[in-house]
Amino acid sequence: MTAGPAGAAPAVDTARELAAFLRGRRERLDPADVGLPPHGRSRRTPGLRREEVAELAGVSVDYVVRLEQARGLRPSADVVEALARALRLTPEERAYLYDLTRHRPRDPDGPATTTAAPPLARLVADLSPLPAMVMNHRYDILAWNDRMASLLVDFGTLPPARRNAMWLCLAHPPTRGLYVDRARVVREGVAHLRTAWAAHPDDRVLAGLVAELSERDEEFARLWAERDVRANGRGSKAMRHPEVGPLAVHFEVLMPLRNTDQRLMICRAADDGSQAALDRLPVAAAA
Repeated sequence: MTAGPAGAAPAVDTARELAAFLRGRRERLDPADVGLPPHGRSRRTPGLRREEVAELAGVSVDYVVRLEQARGLRPSADVVEALARALRLTPEERAYLYDLTRHRPRDPDGPATTTAAPPLARLVADLSPLPAMVMNHRYDILAWNDRMASLLVDFGTLPPARRNAMWLCLAHPPTRGLYVDRARVVREGVAHLRTAWAAHPDDRVLAGLVAELSERDEEFARLWAERDVRANGRGSKAMRHPEVGPLAVHFEVLMPLRNTDQRLMICRAADDGSQAALDRLPVAAAA
């Protein structure tokens, strides 16, 4: 740790913290933990040797030594991932290693999840009468409550492949006419989708969605080409609801720590008139 200005919290010396973290995680592992045969002679220090970590991670022994001596190295994302696997890091430890090396964590589960985590699905149901739903990074809608279905669309009547917020806004006629400021909603949605696309370059389903929308929708293609990016999880939307008339909602999008590929969206009425409209919504089916 290095001292900061008077009254300020000390700054983290990330090189030294990375060195100590890697060394500590190496020393806690037994060769049997990583499938290595036990050594015939006793060890002077606990855990794996640097040579063994280097072999498991596919890097040189000198590289591991320099990392553990805080000699100014900043490992690439590929090396960080290799070290995380070699040291058998937990998801929390893996995220910490990525934070220390200033890299965006890769999704350890690969492609986007296609079902809502059960605790999140239960929370969505418990949040009613507030409209709420769970999405993944592609904005596929994975779970929803009755109020969200009444507010937007009865998702249960749609094929699972079409339960996608961006596709609904662009290609589903009832939803296309729902928003008062549709141009802004679409522009922000495309910017959010591009941000997700850049963060998940290996997601073929997301790439396929972008390709489909670019081909079939001129508005999407034009906005996509502008390369705007956005990651704002808070805002307002005014609507013309076909059954209860005009209303406006404030929304908040939250990312659970245990399910970082999923997002929980919660809506609230923006004013008393909108609350009265929400109260008049017919009950639709929850997920």
